[in-house]
Formats: sequence, structure tokens, C-alpha cells
Amino acid sequence: MTNAPETSPPAIAGRLFIARHGETVFNAAARLQGENLHTPLTRAGFAQADGMGAALREVLGAKPSITLWASETGRALQTLAVIAEHLELDWHQARRDTRLAEIGMGSWGGRYYADVTKEYGPIVDMQTRLLTPAPDGEHYTAIAERVSEWAAEHGGEPGDKLVIMHGISSRVLRGVLLGVETDPVYGAPIAPGLPQGSVTCIENGEEHVVVTGTGGERA
Repeated sequence: MTNAPETSPPAIAGRLFIARHGETVFNAAARLQGENLHTPLTRAGFAQADGMGAALREVLGAKPSITLWASETGRALQTLAVIAEHLELDWHQARRDTRLAEIGMGSWGGRYYADVTKEYGPIVDMQTRLLTPAPDGEHYTAIAERVSEWAAEHGGEPGDKLVIMHGISSRVLRGVLLGVETDPVYGAPIAPGLPQGSVTCIENGEEHVVVTGTGGERA
């Protein structure tokens, strides 16, 4: 395994709010989701999006000057739509980027966790809550490279930003931006996990949790 290159964290202008999408039908069914584009939110997922939107409204107020970002996935965009309504912002103004997608799960994508575990053994590290990459899937070093590219390209743009993304990819982005030490097993900087429906804020190289979600930790 090749470790992600050790570099200084990309510069971030303003505040960067990083939100994890709400629970989806795949999450509820214990199926591996990965980069799958169309896995809609459950009612619990919409409730989590409501909670994030209400919390961000308290912090940012109505119609804040903030750039909206999301991955191309339906679950991220659905979550963003609810949050944007709370903020009284135009959802259609959001910018999308495939580099914000979840870990690619290859041929494991869409399969039940239980079935993959029967075939390959445990695929979730119970201490870190990280997924074992699929044999034909994406490795953490590749995630670090793509989210670092996004941060280097857009993080320095003026003003606050809100990014709606995913469990594992958001942990790697947060790890990159916070200068977390490279994990010796996964070869990338990885921040601690947070439940679905959580929002953190990174400002001046430091992070605080805006809201802790009520969802699980399945990716």
C-alpha cells in the first residue's frame, strides 16, 4: 500500500461546514452504498436533514452569504435541498463535484454487508468504523488525493462554504484539512467518524461540531 503524500493542509478561506447526508434506504437495509448515485433518503434521513438545516439556520441566519457544494449523489442533493430551504437559499445555485463522492466499493457496491462478510470476512473495523476496500474498489489514498485536489482548488475561495458529502470521504477530507497523521493501516489522514446527519465547522485549522446526527455509521 502506498501512503498519501505528506503535504501541508490546503488553505481554507472563511468557514467550511462539512455535513454528512441523512440516512438512506441502503443504510436502513444494511447494504453497502459506496459511490452509488441514487439511494434516496428515508423518513429518518429527511428528519436528520431538517435537524442540520435548523442548526445551521441558528448559526448562519436567513439567506447567508455561503457557497453550497455537494457530491453528485441523490442522497447528498436531497439533504442539501432540505438544508437550503431552512437557510432560504436557492438549491439550484449549489455547485457539484464528483471528487466529493463516497468511497468506491467496486463489485461490493449495493450488496448486503452480511453477504459480503460471509464471503470475505469482517469488512468493518469495529474500532475505527472504517470499511475495508473492496478488491476492485477505491483505496483511501485515492480518496485523499481527490478530496485534497478539491480543497486545493476551491478551499481558498473567499467566504463561507457548506459541503454535503459522505461518511468515509468526509472523514478523509476532514483529516486532510486538519493535518491528521496518516493512518498506518489505510495510508491516509482520517478524522474520527460522526453519525449521519452531523455537521462540523473547520475554521483557522480547527474543527468544532455544529450538530451531532442521530444516524448510524454505515458508509
